[in-house]
Amino acid sequence: MTASSDGPTLTAIRRDALQVPSLRVAVATDTEQIEAPLAVTPVVVGTSADCDLVVRDSRVSRRHCQLALTERGVVLKDLDSKNGTFVREVPIREVILHPGVPATIGSCRLGVAVVGEPTVLPLSKLPRFGEALGASLAMRALFATLERTAPTEATIVLLGESGTGKELLARAIHDASARKSGPFEVLDCSAVAPSLVEAELFGHVRGAFTGAVSHRAGLLEQAHGGTLFLDELGELPLELQPKLLRALESHQLRRVGSNDWRSFDARLVAATHRDLRSQVSAGTFRQDLFYRIAMVEVRVPPLRARKDDIPLLVERFLASQTPPRGLADLPPNAVALLMGHDWPGNVRELRNTVSRLLLFPEIGGDAIERPARPGGPEQSPDQLPLREARAIVIDQFERAYIASALRKHGGKVARAAEALGISRQLLYRMLDQYGLARDDP
Repeated sequence: MTASSDGPTLTAIRRDALQVPSLRVAVATDTEQIEAPLAVTPVVVGTSADCDLVVRDSRVSRRHCQLALTERGVVLKDLDSKNGTFVREVPIREVILHPGVPATIGSCRLGVAVVGEPTVLPLSKLPRFGEALGASLAMRALFATLERTAPTEATIVLLGESGTGKELLARAIHDASARKSGPFEVLDCSAVAPSLVEAELFGHVRGAFTGAVSHRAGLLEQAHGGTLFLDELGELPLELQPKLLRALESHQLRRVGSNDWRSFDARLVAATHRDLRSQVSAGTFRQDLFYRIAMVEVRVPPLRARKDDIPLLVERFLASQTPPRGLADLPPNAVALLMGHDWPGNVRELRNTVSRLLLFPEIGGDAIERPARPGGPEQSPDQLPLREARAIVIDQFERAYIASALRKHGGKVARAAEALGISRQLLYRMLDQYGLARDDP
């Protein structure tokens, strides 16, 4: 099949804008249908929780196929699936899929439909926003949105997988705002015990609890005149959410153990890998707080959806080495190998793999197929800045902790997730990130 002149395509109308057709991808079985919009970011279909459309079908692979809107049309690509992708009963590797033409994966029917009028999507003229890099359409569209919203006081929620650079973008938002001369404070809601999150956010007075030996300002106060970045917002304890909402609405807070109200002036930027709308529906995230925080929602694409940016990112990582390095310092065909990997750990995994290739060039493709986990002998935490060292130690702990839980529960994801107090979808993502084997529940 080839694209026709009337098929939906991405169309450049000027250097800084695209005309984007309004499309939806639908996957249907005999009992249900799931859908997702298709724009500049590709849609991946499969059984893995990381996919954009998650299918329950034993004949569908974890990452089965991908649909991408391009200048040629909607490209349907099989991702080396076990049972294949078919269009009109013909197995395909890559094909232009027109609206109304059915495709089949496993026992599911897949199709694309035009659902509205085309829209104009602004693009940044620059391949960067702060320290974040990206010349792909998806990243330039993201940068254009952030360039418009960063100078305002709007709260922004960055949605995306772990390792996509959400904190880097939050810092760039701060630096592009009128608050750039103020503090930039960070709270990772998933890295602090639930019982301590309130004191971290609001502060405490002496004697408020065991160990509170002095008065301490919380991060909302410490961010006065600047920006507070709440990472992994979806992990914020439910009982604390109304207190945060009240503080954001009134710009006042009370430290733990105090009756006195204090004023603060901090802008909030948040990030999460979770689907907050689903959490609202499930009752695990307050609807009123969601609507207060999510004035602007932006999705940060995973690295697999913007592979054209890999050479640009690799050059950045090489230039940051001491002494600076270049592409010629990598093994032959290294960039081609990097382009062929799906990067479940995203930009963080790519950075670590580039470092590994520089240290051990003789391993070649083995560094791509089995990326070394951070904290191996080639990357000692005590030789790194605090933030990077902390990330390595946390990764080491999480990998060992999850592996132990899986062994204890016979490799059963459902049982291990229940014992760990996390969702199966989050555990699946972490298993993929750390390269751990498991049985399906």
